[in-house]
Amino acid sequence: MNKLTLAAIALALGASGAARADAVLVLNSDEASYSILSRSGRVELARHPVGREPHHVIVMPGGNEMLIGSTYTNELLGLDIRTGERRRIVKDIIDPYHLGFSPDGKWFVTAAYRLDHVDIFHADGFRLAGRIFIDGLPSHMAFDAESRTVFVTLQQSGRLAAFDLQTQALKWSVPVGNAPAGIVMLPDNKRLLVALTGQDGIVVVDPIDGGVKGTLQTGKGAHNFWPKGDDRHYFLSNRVEGTVSLIDTEEMKVVGNVRVPGGPDCMDITPDGKELWVTQRFLRRVAVVDIEQLKVVASIPVGKSPHGVFMLKPGSTGPAKGPVRAVSTAGGS
Repeated sequence: MNKLTLAAIALALGASGAARADAVLVLNSDEASYSILSRSGRVELARHPVGREPHHVIVMPGGNEMLIGSTYTNELLGLDIRTGERRRIVKDIIDPYHLGFSPDGKWFVTAAYRLDHVDIFHADGFRLAGRIFIDGLPSHMAFDAESRTVFVTLQQSGRLAAFDLQTQALKWSVPVGNAPAGIVMLPDNKRLLVALTGQDGIVVVDPIDGGVKGTLQTGKGAHNFWPKGDDRHYFLSNRVEGTVSLIDTEEMKVVGNVRVPGGPDCMDITPDGKELWVTQRFLRRVAVVDIEQLKVVASIPVGKSPHGVFMLKPGSTGPAKGPVRAVSTAGGS
């Protein structure tokens, strides 16, 4: 064991809770578990079971709880947003692959990727308002600023669908490209960006009628977005190419790239805005990218097929007792 690994373990095993006060949660989709990592120690502190095939995590309105969707057990697991400790299980949420709350907090939506339907719930009590069956593997989603419409990508059919939240009716469904996945509504509320995993870039879509207004080449397997935090720049993972692109959405061009091997997927940014954490689906690792340098500075082993990643609130200690495995500095090699 090298000195850097020993130092990481020593940091994670510090006597005070402060040594683990910067926890990160990672979902291990093919292992039915989630990992708690130390952000500063770059080490996995603990691993806990959760349902089966957890993919995405989302924060509840109010910001005190986060939800993990377990697709094959048809349930949501509620965790404390500061500690990662279990709070509750919400049953009878069918195949919750992707999760979303409308901006006003009134609606909760799930995309059932395996079972081909979109469920719209009243967020208060998770009361089902409507279930819309639609072919094509419903995948990722985004909302308009007025909380009137949810937009859902259909990976298999190459389409983007828009649903009225109040009536649970399909407004339109249009072709946008091969295997659309990640989607984001830009702050101007006039442009949707859709990542085409079956191609090598993204399309710009009009949220009114689904018309494609532009394209941008990024990298093979363009898959998922994460905002940089300035309402202008977004990171995009290119899963097949093994890169992450930084996109300027005002000029609609790629302004930076970093190689992140092993199927980069979901992302989150540290509270100080200095690091981008990226799950590496095919390597069972999470990459740490220095945002200023656009360089992978660490890669941390976790469980099988890591998907969602989430920074717990500062001050948390996590439900951990000690490290499981330490960090590698091989940059995901």
